[in-house]
Amino acid sequence: RSPQGAASGDGGPSSAAAETPSTEDFSLSLLDTNLPAEAETELRSFIAKRLTKGALFEGMGNVALVGLSIPENKIGCYYCHFQQENLLEMATLESDMNAPEYVVCFLGGSEKEDTFRLELDKYIQSLKINLALEQKTLETYVNPYLRSWFENAICPIQRVVQLFQEKLAFLLHAALSYTPVEVKNADERTEKDISRFLAAASLQGLVQEETMTSLCIAMTEEQHKSMIIDCGGPQPQLHNAGSNRFCEDWMHAFLNGAEGGNPFLFQQILENFKLKAIQDINNLKRFIRQAEMNHYALFKCYMFLKNCGSGDILLKIVKVEHAEMPEARNVVTVLEEFMRE
Repeated sequence: RSPQGAASGDGGPSSAAAETPSTEDFSLSLLDTNLPAEAETELRSFIAKRLTKGALFEGMGNVALVGLSIPENKIGCYYCHFQQENLLEMATLESDMNAPEYVVCFLGGSEKEDTFRLELDKYIQSLKINLALEQKTLETYVNPYLRSWFENAICPIQRVVQLFQEKLAFLLHAALSYTPVEVKNADERTEKDISRFLAAASLQGLVQEETMTSLCIAMTEEQHKSMIIDCGGPQPQLHNAGSNRFCEDWMHAFLNGAEGGNPFLFQQILENFKLKAIQDINNLKRFIRQAEMNHYALFKCYMFLKNCGSGDILLKIVKVEHAEMPEARNVVTVLEEFMRE
């Protein structure tokens, strides 16, 4: 098997890759790294022990604190084992041979890499797919790809916050309300960053899939249609944009966090933003259940919608979810009338 691996630039977040021959002793062949020799040996020993214990599942990354002979001593390590799928070999007599196996390690400042474990899993999956489909080489693709892991997998949310500033509230509102977004005159990285932010800020996976689909259809059919983001100038210009007090409050939380420039803090703020939205949705659903039999609870629903700062979005979400429930649908209809007045 030909060696293969990658490392990030000196002084920044580190990466290492190793080949894992399919023998029971799990001896590792170093492919590339930017770690000092002693620390690299310690990291290789750590990975070999995990392999021996069967603690690595193919394509699923793990995060652990690792003690290495470097100034930081204990640092966070994301490591992922994957097997290269060689599509060319599948059509040959060699197809019964074991495909090459690899372990990729990304080293950061702390165990906070766990915050981005799913993003890093996707990053490795993209590497695996591209290697299989295009047979790309170590020097031309793998090294540059893994060397930029921190910038590409960890920093997009931070870059979006810095780009949009106060206009971030409109982006948060679009994500929560499933409003379609069109990006114009943006370079490839900016377009990907915006798309990633919208996906990360939405409630996808936290609300029922049927609800999400119905919301997407409803928002697409609304009169204002897509929100347009024009990145042609120094600052993005937004058209057909909406916002509310809830999104504006959280926009300030992001901007306050921007002073430290910590991408992990932005991810945590984003998670808290979504958790608060889900809490508000669940509270509103509880009030609606009570309001089906109690007029005072109906007033509580109305006051909650007025004061939560995100009544416009919450009402749309519960309207979709309660579309097939006559009693709840009646409550929602009354609430819509109250809110319009």
